[in-house]
Amino acid sequence: MQLHIENMTCFGCARSVTKAIQSVDEGAVINADPENRKVDVETSATRAEIETVLAEAGYPATREAA
Repeated sequence: MQLHIENMTCFGCARSVTKAIQSVDEGAVINADPENRKVDVETSATRAEIETVLAEAGYPATREAA
């Protein structure tokens, strides 16, 4: 899934986003691009689970247009 995270502005933010996603799926493959504020995630977790943990971590996500 592709997500847009408006307030992911640096690599420190990207680490926090990665940790949040891994809290629901340790095996998730995450490619964060803070410069473009995008993240690609390959996960067994649902989109709702990912969006919930990101919001709780202070990084609310929106769906990235395909």
